[in-house]
Amino acid sequence: MTATGRVRAEAGAAWRAFLRRRTAVFFTFFFPVILVVIFGALVGTTPAGGGLFTEPPAYYLPGYLAVVVLFTPLSRVGSEVARHREGNRFEKLATTPLSRAEWLLAQTLVNVAVIGLAALVIVALVVLVTGATVARSPALALVVPFVALAVALFCGLGAVLGRVADSQDGVVAASNAVALPLLFLSETFVPPSLLPAWFVPLMDLSPLTYFSRGVRAVTAPSTVPGAATPTVNLAVLAALAVALFAAGAVAIPRTD
Repeated sequence: MTATGRVRAEAGAAWRAFLRRRTAVFFTFFFPVILVVIFGALVGTTPAGGGLFTEPPAYYLPGYLAVVVLFTPLSRVGSEVARHREGNRFEKLATTPLSRAEWLLAQTLVNVAVIGLAALVIVALVVLVTGATVARSPALALVVPFVALAVALFCGLGAVLGRVADSQDGVVAASNAVALPLLFLSETFVPPSLLPAWFVPLMDLSPLTYFSRGVRAVTAPSTVPGAATPTVNLAVLAALAVALFAAGAVAIPRTD
């Protein structure tokens, strides 16, 4: 069997395993929907006021997308690695032609498909519920590679967490500890103007920052100060995705 065939077979098995976990399917789509309803419809935005959610509704679209792009790969891949370790499955996989990178690629492809569907739901809800105006231009197609690369990046990080955590519960705790600060300190829901001046340069250390900046530059360029540079952010995100995916592939154990 070729490498493509091995990845396809593993991805198919991972997809079917995901669909069998109905609770996981439900909350993958339900959690971001709840956020959109709470912050977009109930809290709303007040562009003329002060405090949080004072930007136009379209400004927060990258934040809503970041919820699934960040949390879902970290928890799903991290838990899958921990589950395989507890069941000694990696020891069995070591006897097959499937490499660690191929296994992680298969998991990543499934996550890209799942999160891509969730992203479509989120965009539709943000437009319908909050009245956000998404810029229509050829550059809007860049949202697809932004989502795919961010998912690959956090799948790699999830694999690392699955290796260092001692259990599935440990993966969940570690994922939340990593994801929550990144979600709110990566130019998603909190604009840099509301943060201390000394902290703003540190936001460049977060890979999620390049996702939110790039997506905002193509979906709501009028909310981005200065020249919008989605391609630069996409290039940085791609480099980080390759690095973290490679780190995740190396972190996957050969045996348990």
